[in-house]
Amino acid sequence: MATISSSFITYSSPKLYSSCSSPSKPRFTCSASNNDRMAFIDFPYVSTSHKHLMLDLVSTVQNRLNSFLNPCTLPPDVESYQNETGTAHAALHLQSGVQSSPIDFVLGSWLHCKLPSGGALNITSLSAYLNSSTDAPNFLVELIQSSPTSMVLILDLPPRVDLVLDPEYLKTFYEDTQLDKHRQYLDQLSEVKPYFSSSLYIRSVVSPTAILVRIETEGLEEMIKTHISPIAKEVLKTWLDVCAFGDRVVGESERDYLKKRDEMSKSKTIEIDLGSNLPRLFGQETANRVLEALREVF
Repeated sequence: MATISSSFITYSSPKLYSSCSSPSKPRFTCSASNNDRMAFIDFPYVSTSHKHLMLDLVSTVQNRLNSFLNPCTLPPDVESYQNETGTAHAALHLQSGVQSSPIDFVLGSWLHCKLPSGGALNITSLSAYLNSSTDAPNFLVELIQSSPTSMVLILDLPPRVDLVLDPEYLKTFYEDTQLDKHRQYLDQLSEVKPYFSSSLYIRSVVSPTAILVRIETEGLEEMIKTHISPIAKEVLKTWLDVCAFGDRVVGESERDYLKKRDEMSKSKTIEIDLGSNLPRLFGQETANRVLEALREVF
């Protein structure tokens, strides 16, 4: 799952970044220490509906997984950072799972990048990864807004097995949960068109029920409030109920495979996304600092 976003673990296209200039609140336990730093839960650059959606999702994750998560330990200058010219800002929040839980880590983030045209690219993202004690899918939601009337929505429970070899997995997590009804519903809206990543690798890791759409409308605020928000909340609820709190466990031999697969996915993320895009947006020094902190978890 790749290319740089605020979360750095997503399906979005590198082309979205080509125009960027170069160098009740949830109970998060780490926040920006300096007054001029913006914390993850501030979501300072997005619209009201966009912000409310992200806060609702973050609150739900925190409330349901609170006992499963360690406190955030990111350094302040990784938790919130910007480039030298002040044209790009980002914030991260990362919590690893406690040893007895099925959670590997939860990662939330936002990215703001000014565009030469005078507009801005704003990305918000929340992802949750399970560890090798279970083979249940992970969770990802990302909203990528390049103008007041245009947004890409990525919403998925990425599988962690080969679905061709495991039809029971396909039935349990994608058919029985009726996840595809959300994609079908959005597909009927005239403002919604399919979104195709330029990366073949990215296309290979999405689930068959993944929502990857581009929304073009003057009424984007209402679209988020009326259509996007209810679907995102329902998909997150499905992930929490069926995946994070499901009873699915795997044997030791399967755990070795899952661990290797997850590590390869994370390594690919760093290779495709972070190595090239972070230095371009924020400079090499900041990129190295963020990468070092993330590698401690990855």
